[in-house]
Amino acid sequence: MSMASVQQQEEQYLLWSVEETERRFHRFDWIVLLLLMLITVGYVVRKAQFSAPPAEDAAMLMRYATHLANGHGIVWNIGEKPVDGATDFLFMVMVAGLIKLGLSAEVAARALILLAHVVNVLLIYFALRSLWGAPWWFAVVPSFFLAVATGVIYITTCFGAPVFALFASLSWFFALRAILWNNSFANALGFGFFSLITGLIRPEGVILTLLIVIALFFLKGWRRALPLAIVWAVFVIGLGGVYFLWRWHYFGYPLPNPFYKKGGGTLHWDGLRYSYYMLRKFSLPFLLLYIGGLLFKDVRRLLIGLLIPPFGFATAFILISNEMNIAGRYQYPALPLILMGVYPAACVLWRQLQPERTRSRFAFAHLYVLFATLYLLRVYCGQALSYPIYPDGRAEVAKRLAQFRSKGYWMAVTEAGLLPFYSGWNAIDTWGLNGQWIAHHGAITEEYLEQFRPHLIMFHAYFSPIVPANPARLASRNQFTVQWDQMVNTLKQYAERRGYILAAVYGETPYDTHYYYVRPDFPDAMAIVELIRQTHYIWYKTGAVSVNYALLEPKVESVESQKQLSNR
Repeated sequence: MSMASVQQQEEQYLLWSVEETERRFHRFDWIVLLLLMLITVGYVVRKAQFSAPPAEDAAMLMRYATHLANGHGIVWNIGEKPVDGATDFLFMVMVAGLIKLGLSAEVAARALILLAHVVNVLLIYFALRSLWGAPWWFAVVPSFFLAVATGVIYITTCFGAPVFALFASLSWFFALRAILWNNSFANALGFGFFSLITGLIRPEGVILTLLIVIALFFLKGWRRALPLAIVWAVFVIGLGGVYFLWRWHYFGYPLPNPFYKKGGGTLHWDGLRYSYYMLRKFSLPFLLLYIGGLLFKDVRRLLIGLLIPPFGFATAFILISNEMNIAGRYQYPALPLILMGVYPAACVLWRQLQPERTRSRFAFAHLYVLFATLYLLRVYCGQALSYPIYPDGRAEVAKRLAQFRSKGYWMAVTEAGLLPFYSGWNAIDTWGLNGQWIAHHGAITEEYLEQFRPHLIMFHAYFSPIVPANPARLASRNQFTVQWDQMVNTLKQYAERRGYILAAVYGETPYDTHYYYVRPDFPDAMAIVELIRQTHYIWYKTGAVSVNYALLEPKVESVESQKQLSNR
């Protein structure tokens, strides 16, 4: 095949052609952007719960950020070796920088997330107008959808998913510019730079941007996409490789600590199913447009290429378990990628389904269609993307324990977010997300606990002093539940064999509870027991006031009697 024919074959992958005037921004567009910004901020202010405690995993990251801001390095416990439990590395560094400037950890995290969310909403509108030449009334719809989707949940819970999503969107934006316009140095540089930042925020950002490179090869052909792939390699493999070697030296292991616990070297089919479920739940109205557009040959190749990054990214979550994937935060970056490329599908459907002679007649209906669509999407978001947030008894206990933070006490906890963060105690994450020894050895042991002799042991159990484990849970055991129950049994046996005081077993039902054990032989033991028992403990899943099932057990009235009991 001649060079000319090869070039002609690559040219047939031409994706979109619009007049330069259709890509230009007008004064009216800036008004629309201002309105979108005001709507997004107003919606967040109305819906976000700024007084709510962060989610468990978010509180872990904020503990690292606080230690880094205070000059202790990226450590879980002050004075220990660094550990990479904060998977959102660059986001954690950003939060630490704002803490250093005087903001609280919660305010710093939420400010960054809100800013990223607003910018991403505006970017979707700008991309649809400037890349595809979409009319303003169409570009508003995906932007509005992103504004009222799950971003507000991540602001409440302090998850950095919108920050990760913003830089993924910027990487995709500059890749699409290179596809639709030209391989200019500015586009290539933007794609490479933002791909690097995306990978530094979360490690799966490398996978996502690599999928964008694959999409480039699919859409442009290998000859025309090769320069962009080289730029990506220089930034992500070259500069990113320097970071990788540094973090390997700094932390002692090549990968983030949670990977060794959550990856496990196996395929997680439940994580894959949930990933696809969340992708559908996020973007169903727009995926229907893609499916309709795939029926038409003239845009089929384009639409397949546009779907490679989001669907490939969702598929990648077969590699890790689905723990703490609150409101689909792992899959959220795929949503703006889908929204950014939806116009060609909608356009071809519009052209095919609407006769040429009627297009001008029904131009007046655009606003009606716009507002009707916005209303329907708002209803869809409210029903499909809701996630209730309630006060959390763990945060209340932790804030009460904070008065003892200067005494060097240790806690061993399965809930390693709110309790360590708000209490300021030294902490053993018994699940291992923030403990290298546990993550690399598979499970905690009594011998390991004995090295620290924790003053407080807390675990999330699925039984209580008055009932055994739920039969339904026992019948549906998988690898996760087996490992979790083994950990809980280890903690319970350790506490009971050494005469720990059962301070509380909080739960809305006796089948789902939080156990609190206190070691009896230190001066503040009974004060901490009473402090825990007096907590107004709200169950985080429902907002209901919890029952303390430990009060149904015989009480030990003093430390001395507890010691006598433990010596029998």
